[in-house]
Amino acid sequence: MNVEIRDERFRRVVGNDVAFAPIAQGCQFTEGPLWHARDHYLLFSDMPGDHLRRWTPGQGVTTFRKPCNQTNGLAWDAAGRLLACEHATSRLTRTEADGSITVLASHYDGRELNSPNDVVVHSSGTIYFTDPTYGRVEYYGRPRAPELDFRGVYCVRPDGSALTLLADDFEQPNGLCFSLDERRLFVNDTVRRHVRVFDVQVDGALANGRVWADTVGSKPGNPDGMKLDVAGNLYTCGPGGIHVFTPDAECLGVINTPEPVANFAFGDDDFRTLYITASSTVYRMRTATPGTRQMAA
Repeated sequence: MNVEIRDERFRRVVGNDVAFAPIAQGCQFTEGPLWHARDHYLLFSDMPGDHLRRWTPGQGVTTFRKPCNQTNGLAWDAAGRLLACEHATSRLTRTEADGSITVLASHYDGRELNSPNDVVVHSSGTIYFTDPTYGRVEYYGRPRAPELDFRGVYCVRPDGSALTLLADDFEQPNGLCFSLDERRLFVNDTVRRHVRVFDVQVDGALANGRVWADTVGSKPGNPDGMKLDVAGNLYTCGPGGIHVFTPDAECLGVINTPEPVANFAFGDDDFRTLYITASSTVYRMRTATPGTRQMAA
């Protein structure tokens, strides 16, 4: 079986088992999957290859952007513009309708950011992103010494103003997602192998940070990409594949992926397809419960 069922509710959320179908192969390290609901395509990056690709049903894989500054996490903003975390430049950027690039964040307190990794957008338009140091190491980014002495979680306004440090006590913050009502923000820590949760304040700040769940398992893999489904179940990368938690932090089980997984995104018309970036391959598989839809696109 391709699943490890720890609670019978897993069958209703994901299914009795899953089947993986590769849609892109031969990459070096895939990341940043993002589905475009209107135009029916998937974006994903190959960071070591400095290549942002597009997969379209019936057409296959084409180049979207190369070079891409070793892009990692992607998101759509409220206007449907592409937000990108760039490892090689330590920037968070936005692609405008005419194809030009706007830099939304690159420095904090006069020092270069580490390497923005993953990004989500609140319905208010405020952009939240994580900033570990993975983009400053060989293979996954451009080797260089960090200028900051912490790895933070930030938010920034849609126009790139008011960059705000929200938390600075992570070993390596990585995936993040909002609860269904956007009153909480989940952020995982790759090194500590757990998911933390924060209360989102009226002004966008975070408060009352606490450990929400641990990812437990003996197989290779660590917390990385993270998403929610429409029932509020949280999916996060972890040992062995993708761990699925209930809204009250009970682990239902693990989707055992063929290769170590870095990220995933829900897509297709019904948002019941999970697109998985797993090392050299991008896979797709079906779930019983739809995922939440990214805004705008």
